[in-house]
Amino acid sequence: MSGSPTLAEICVIACAEAWRGDGAKVASPMGVIPTLGARLAQLTFEPDLLLTDGEATLMAPAADGGRIAEGWLPFRQIFTTLAAGQRHIMMGASQLDRFGNQNISCIGDWARPKAQLIGVRGAPGNSVNHPVSYWIPRHTRRVFVEQADMVCGVGYDRVAGLSAVIRAQHELRAVITNLAVLDFGGPDHAMRLRSVHPGVTVSDVADATGFILAAPLQVPQTRLPSKEELSLIRELDPDSRRDQELA
Repeated sequence: MSGSPTLAEICVIACAEAWRGDGAKVASPMGVIPTLGARLAQLTFEPDLLLTDGEATLMAPAADGGRIAEGWLPFRQIFTTLAAGQRHIMMGASQLDRFGNQNISCIGDWARPKAQLIGVRGAPGNSVNHPVSYWIPRHTRRVFVEQADMVCGVGYDRVAGLSAVIRAQHELRAVITNLAVLDFGGPDHAMRLRSVHPGVTVSDVADATGFILAAPLQVPQTRLPSKEELSLIRELDPDSRRDQELA
């Protein structure tokens, strides 16, 4: 495979890694790059991962490189899967704070917001029932804020006061951005810098974040896709829609 991996391809592999170890959980990726990441994980190190066609059919890789139907999962059954913790969604966020409280509803005071967004949607149920990761294509201080204007997805500081059952189900796995990979391994589950993408410095990430990030003394570089993985990414997305998501 000729050519170095692009930033979009590095983000795809970082998204794929978020599903590592999930086994037969249902992956629910939101966005082009997360979807490519989930499909790449299914084709390589996570073959039991369950993916739908976006409607109601579970799809598995076929021997000819395509996909075949392997089951049926209508929307009404997603809620049973969700409540049982057998799902891992990768959502977006208009705002995300240091403890993982996510806002996709409004900017400003909810009673008189400056901007109305898509609404709370399924974020509360997702974030207290099964693993959740986030994909942020533009890492800026407008997204990574000290305090979310409205909490839709529940962060670690808020879940600490809830029941033991909810705390046991609550897991914020990873945050992948155009600059870095982050997790919640800092003090009291604060957001932590896990790796930076090639050409990005720790200072770049800190400057684009509206709060102090936890970080190890040595921050590694995000791993690059192998030749096989790079080939698969390009086969899965021959029209390079992945690059457009970062444009």
